[in-house]
Parts: sequence; structure tokens; C-alpha cells
Amino acid sequence: MIYFDNAATSFVKPQEVCDVVNFAIKNYTANSGRSGHKPAQQTAEIIYNTREIIKKFFNATNYEVVWTKNCTEALNLAIFGTLKSGDHVITTCYEHNSVLRPLQKLKEQGVEVTVLNCDLSKVQDDLAQYVQPNTKMVITTATSNVTGDVCNIKQVGDFCKQNKLIYLIDGAQSSGHIDVNLDDIGADFYAFAGHKGLYSMTGVGGLIIKNETKLKPLLYGGTGTESENLIQPTDIPEGLEAGTLPIIPIISLGAGVEYLRKNFNKIKQLETDLNNFTYKELSKLSFLKLYSNKNAQNVFAFNIADMDSSLVANLLNEEFGICVRAGLHCAPLIHKKMGTIRQGAVRVSLDFFNTCTQINYLIYALKQIYIKYN
Repeated sequence: MIYFDNAATSFVKPQEVCDVVNFAIKNYTANSGRSGHKPAQQTAEIIYNTREIIKKFFNATNYEVVWTKNCTEALNLAIFGTLKSGDHVITTCYEHNSVLRPLQKLKEQGVEVTVLNCDLSKVQDDLAQYVQPNTKMVITTATSNVTGDVCNIKQVGDFCKQNKLIYLIDGAQSSGHIDVNLDDIGADFYAFAGHKGLYSMTGVGGLIIKNETKLKPLLYGGTGTESENLIQPTDIPEGLEAGTLPIIPIISLGAGVEYLRKNFNKIKQLETDLNNFTYKELSKLSFLKLYSNKNAQNVFAFNIADMDSSLVANLLNEEFGICVRAGLHCAPLIHKKMGTIRQGAVRVSLDFFNTCTQINYLIYALKQIYIKYN
């Protein structure tokens, strides 16, 4: 099997992550923040330490980390916890449904939404003409999960600071692959997934929140604090983390991020070389419609002539043992922009463990499919 679906979830986890999960299952199953005995205290300590690991990795010294079960929940927490009727928000056509669907729901409740149709790399140039007196928030993905295009989140962050706008970054695809310095960017919120480029188990994500930011809870329930009070506590992070935390996934995330921190430059170089090679080889195929650019970050979208993208993905899987994803990738507006809303697109998403040899086999497979079906 050749696995090219890392934008959905990374398949290979570092051995350090596997080892710590095995250890944690045996030693850290007490509930953190709920009891005073030693096992609960030990679990609470390692969860606290993992928050600090995340803050250090993203250079987020002026931020708090709130645990969620995935990036979707983190984005929902930031969006529904901030916007209200009468507010205006600006976003892009590259966004995932984790952003678009909450905004669609809020439109029904009186929130105005503007969607920029420019290239992701030019968002910062177009923002000024769409700001209104009631504009409250800007939301952008850092890296497109369809094309691999990258947003200049530093320039967007500077614009938002200058115009006193709240900035939410969807870091699902970028985390672990590009440098993110939140203290420098100054974004108010950064949402991330653990199971993609940060190499954790599934079941954990997070929202990194700038200190003193006000946010309404998404969930209400037990926090282990102010138990005598029937009103949800307002302290962060506990007041935004109702219910038992995903303890083992959080611990696995800490191990994944520590592995990245120690090997980041090496991994980044491997990915850069692989991205360049992949773009070069895909570009040679005259029958291929390639929607990603030369500087794509680990993600390449394409179609074979007019073939249905799902058919191509199935053929790659069944006849060649290659795992990819096809369709709209939960990001319909960028497919409208690309003209692929009916056909969808085949997506190859890479990680550092992939090789040029695997890419060569993908090229061979695509040629065989084209010859057989066209």
C-alpha cells in the first residue's frame, strides 16, 4: 500500500507516539481535574505539560490552549463564541465546511458574510475593500486542503491588528508543515487538528486563544471548578472544556509535537524536496489537469482529462494499491472557483515518510489509467 491521504489523517505515526500511547494507557487513565488523588494529579500534570508543549511549538506565549476533539470543534468554538447578529465576517473561497457551515448557520441569525474569491496568496491585498463598519472577524485557512495554496497569515494578521479585527486561522493543514509564530502574527485564534501533521491519535484538536480574549462556551457541563455554581465558569481553559478530556489522545499529541520540534528542519527539507519532485513529475503529464501550483504544501489536486475523480481514486486503490482522496474534500467553494464542482478532483497529500519512488509509481499508475480509459 502507498498512502497519499495525509491531509485527511497522517497514517504513519512516529515510534515515540506509539510508545507513549502504550505507556499512557497503563499509567494515565485517571480523570484529570476531577479528583485529588495521586493518579488524577499525575494525569493533570501531563495534560498541563502538553499545553505548554503546544504553546512553545507555535510560539504562543501570550495565549491559552483549549482542548477540543478535533479542529472542526475548535473552529465552531471560535466562530459561535464570537459572532452575533449584526456582525460582519470576511472569509475566503478556500475554506473547509468546518468554517463555511457555521457561517451559513449564522447568516440565518443575522450575521453578514463576505467570501473573497481571490487567490489565497492575495487575500491580504483584497481585504481593505470589503471591510465595513460592522466587520468583526476575518477567517482564513493557512493552507488549502485542496490545492496546497498558502495564505500569508502574517500579512493578514498585521491587517487585522491595524483595523482592530478578530483574526481566526484554520491551521488544520498547516500545523506541523510550516512555521507558525503566533506571538508575531498576533492572531486571536488558531485552530488545529492533532491527527494530521502533528502525528497524534485521532480524537484531539485545539483552539489557541490570545490571552484575555472573551469567548462564549460551545458546551456546558462539568469542568471540575465551581461545582456549586449552576452557571458555566468563565475561566479559560477550564470553562471551555466541559466534560472529560480525551486524555490519551492529548498525551499522544504531546509526543508527536515533541518529535516534530526535534526534527522539524529535517522534516521540512524532506517535504520540500518531495513537493518539488511531485509537482515536476505531475506537470509532465499532458493529459492531467493540475490545479496546484509549484509551491503547494504537500497537497496536489488534479484530474485525468474528463474522468470522474472518484473513478480515478477507486482505480488507483483497487488496481495499484494507492490511497488518495477524490471529490470535493469538504471545500465546495474552491471547487466552484476551479470549475470542478461536478467532477471533483483527485487529491494526493504527502508526508515526510513518502518517497520519490512512490511518486514515480503514482505517475506510472496515472499513465496506465489514462491509456486504458481514454
